[in-house]
This record gives sequence, C-alpha cells and structure tokens, in this order.
Amino acid sequence: MALGKRATSGRGEHRWGVRKRSTAVAVGVVAVALLLGGVLLLVLLQTSLARSTDTAARQKTLDVMVEMEDLDVADAKAYLIETAHAGQFVQVLDAAGYVIAASDPEVANAPLSAQRPTPGQTMTQDVSGLPSIGDNDDYHIVTVGALSGTVNYTVVVAQAAQIQADTISTVAWFMLGATPILLVTVAFSVWLLVGRSLRQVERIRGQVARINAERLDGRVDVPPTDDEIQALALTMNTMLDRLQASDTEQRRFVSDASHELRSPLATLKAGVEIAAADPTGEMWLQMKDVLAEETARMSFLVEDLLTLAKATDGGLQMEQKDVDLDDVLDQEIRRLRSTSRKQISVDIVPARIRGDARRLAQVLRNVLDNADRHALTRIAVDVHSSGDQVIITVDNDGEPIPEADRDRIFERFVRLDGSRSREGGGSGLGLAIAAGIVAAHHGTIRATDAPAGLCRFEIAFPNPEPAAPAAVSPRGSRRHGSQASSRR
Repeated sequence: MALGKRATSGRGEHRWGVRKRSTAVAVGVVAVALLLGGVLLLVLLQTSLARSTDTAARQKTLDVMVEMEDLDVADAKAYLIETAHAGQFVQVLDAAGYVIAASDPEVANAPLSAQRPTPGQTMTQDVSGLPSIGDNDDYHIVTVGALSGTVNYTVVVAQAAQIQADTISTVAWFMLGATPILLVTVAFSVWLLVGRSLRQVERIRGQVARINAERLDGRVDVPPTDDEIQALALTMNTMLDRLQASDTEQRRFVSDASHELRSPLATLKAGVEIAAADPTGEMWLQMKDVLAEETARMSFLVEDLLTLAKATDGGLQMEQKDVDLDDVLDQEIRRLRSTSRKQISVDIVPARIRGDARRLAQVLRNVLDNADRHALTRIAVDVHSSGDQVIITVDNDGEPIPEADRDRIFERFVRLDGSRSREGGGSGLGLAIAAGIVAAHHGTIRATDAPAGLCRFEIAFPNPEPAAPAAVSPRGSRRHGSQASSRR
C-alpha cells in the first residue's frame, strides 16, 4: 500500500520539460500583455472619440452663436442648412422652447433636448436615441444658452455617437480575433526556438554520455554561437579536462604506489621463504633485521600514502591551536643534528601561528630530511616575519632544483635524479605530504634559489598578528639566545 502511494506521488510530481514550460510561460505573458494592452487601448480610444465628438458639438454651437449675434433667424436657418452634414442635428430654440431654426426638416418641429441652460451656460447629455425623429442611435447633445440684446435663445447640437460605439466594437472584435492567431504564432515560435536550443544541449548530453573511463579524451563540440550554450560546452570540456587529468594522476599514483610497495614485499617474501627452508633456524636469525627494516619501511610508506590521500581529498584532520613555530622547528633541528653530519646553521626568532603542531613538525621534518639528503656540507635554516606572513627558509649547498621542475617536485613519487631514489632514503612522498599539510594551514611552499646560489625551500604561513611585535618570554629569550650561540 505504501509503495502504491509513493508511486502515485511520483506521477503527481511529474513536471513539464523546459520546452513546454517556456512555451506556456511565453504564451501566458503575451496573453496577459495583450489583455491589458487591449483594455487600455479601448479605454484610450473611447476617451479620444468621446472628446472628439464633444469638441465638434461645442464648436458647432459657437459657430451658430456667432451667426445669431444679430438674431437674424433667416440667415441662421440658411447657415444651418448649408453646413448640415450626416450624423449631426442643430436647432435654435427661443425662450419659450420652440424651434426657430433647424439644420434638417426632421428636427424642425420638436426640441431635441429638454435642457434649458441660462445665457453663457453649457450643458451636455448622452442619449440612446432621438424619439422625436424615430432615431435609435446614440447621440451626444450639447446645449448652450445665449443672449442677443434682450432676447434669450438656446443652441442645441446633437452629435451622433454611434460611430464611436461602432469603432470601439470593431477594434474590440478585431483584437479578439487576432489574439488567438498571435498566441498561436508566439507558441509555435517559442516551441521552435527552444527546441533548436535544446537540440544543441541534447547533442552535448549525447556526446558526454558516450565518454567513459575507456575514452576520457572525448570532448563535446563547441557551437560558435557566443551564448550560454557555447559557455556550457566550454565548461563541459574544461570539466572533462580535469577529469582526464585526475584519472591520469590516479592511475599514475596507483602504479607508483604499487611499484614502491613491490620492493619491500618481494624482500619480505624472499626472506620468509629462505628462513622457512632452513630447519635449523639460523637463517631466521640472520634475516630478521632485514625483514624488520623492510617491514618498517613498508609501514612508513603506507602511512605516507594514507596521509597524502587525506591531504588531497580534504580529509586530513587539523587541530587549530596557537603553536610556537620556533619551538617545533627547534625540536626538529635537534633531531636532525643527532643524525646528520652536515653543518647546520640556524637563525630563529619567536613566531606563533594557528595550526596543528604535530602536522607542522611533519612538514619541517620532511623538508629538513630532504635538505639533508641533497646537501653537500651545510644546511641553513631561517625563520622571520614579513608583513602578514611567517616565513621559514631551508637552504642547502646541493645542486639547485631546475626551474622547470620546481612545481613538479611537490607531486607524488617525483625524483629528479639518481640521488633522489629509494636507496637514497626517499620515497618521493615527503614533499608532496608537506605541500598538502601546508595548504591545509592556508600556507604556501615553494622551491627556489637562495641569494648565494644555494637550493632553497621557502614555507610561508599566515601570521595571526602581523602588526604586533613578537612577545618573548624571559624563558624563551634565554632559550633562543643560547641556541643561537651554539648553532653557529
């Protein structure tokens, strides 16, 4: 029962595609625009025609009043007949309301309006017909009172308004008939246009769908349209470039890791077989140190691989505490001095950053061990603050790293020459791990040349208090001072 409900809900949530939605929205917007525009047009047209009708009627009353200045009824009657035209009736009434002049014999008997304005007053009315002449059309009547000497008279002008109504009706019916045609045209145009655009998207989708792990070198066609579709194709190609590079890097990483693990595993396998073949157990006593060394070596390699994988995918957990970087470096210098025969000079000032002391020690150990492996006679370490950064430089008098390889040296399993081999003590992971940990601390690490032509590694971390002078405790001052004198 629950499955049936979910299925029904899934069908109910089915939505139109982009093409249908775009067409429906376009038709809806155009329909609303036509409706509002049509209503506004009809209102404006009706207002304009009504104003025009009223203006024509008022003008006619003024003309008649000019002719009636001398109260010459015969001349006024002749003027009304001469200027008469269809759709307009004009009357001149005396003070008693009798018609003394008319523009048409049909309106010569009865007044067209019962309104009797005083001299100088104008009155208007709209009627649905003129019963006195049996006309059922709409009329707009303007009545004006006038005074000639001591005689009052009234000018009545009935202007046909049916033309106005017919015009409004014609325009309304035309719009009503043209609207469906226009909406169908808009729907067809939008459907066609969106369909053409979606065909390009579908082509890109199809090309991407054919790209798999076996053919990551495939790319989508970029249309020369200079629009969002072109931007989508370019973005797809950029994403495919990153995926291919990531896949290549992953394959190379797996291959290199397998190669690195093969040697200690082969040694362990051979040692176990040899020891097992000796029933006296003497061979085991001879081989146990070698096997233990290879086991430790493989354990360190696996740990390095795990650390590097976590640093790469952001899964490396970092504590965020105040760390005295000079203390961490001092411990690593002491460790290096106990194992190295190189001359080590150190110039350290107190420096505090935010980070993980254990991981920072791992960075410094990897960089110092790398310098120890490739130095000829001496190593120089310096810590100083520069603006908003704390900078550590590790110099050695070995051969500087070629400029073309200074970025590649921080990649996995990279060894630039024969000395950078497994036999030399390196697995090619130390600097890659260091780079990952430094990046997790929002810092940078790079290989460069020292001013004296030495090989230099420079590590920079954000300084949480760049403007404040370093506060040195009495204990810290004595410790750094004594170390500085002993390190030279």
